[in-house]
Amino acid sequence: MKNKLSDLNNHLFEVIERLNDDDLQGEKLREEIGRAHAISIAASKIIDGGKLMLDAAKAADELPGISKHHLLLE
Repeated sequence: MKNKLSDLNNHLFEVIERLNDDDLQGEKLREEIGRAHAISIAASKIIDGGKLMLDAAKAADELPGISKHHLLLE
């Protein structure tokens, strides 16, 4: 399965919608907050990885003799 950043955005908005549910209270709310925290951490790692790949691609474009293949970007 190939996921895109738009999929990540959709998941994050779903988390916000669940947290905004007025009927969510007590232990269920605490569980949802914990889940939201875990998703937030994972999303940050995905975004950081994407930034690193973008920075590596930019560096490959600027440095002669360095290809994207060498940077494992393919």
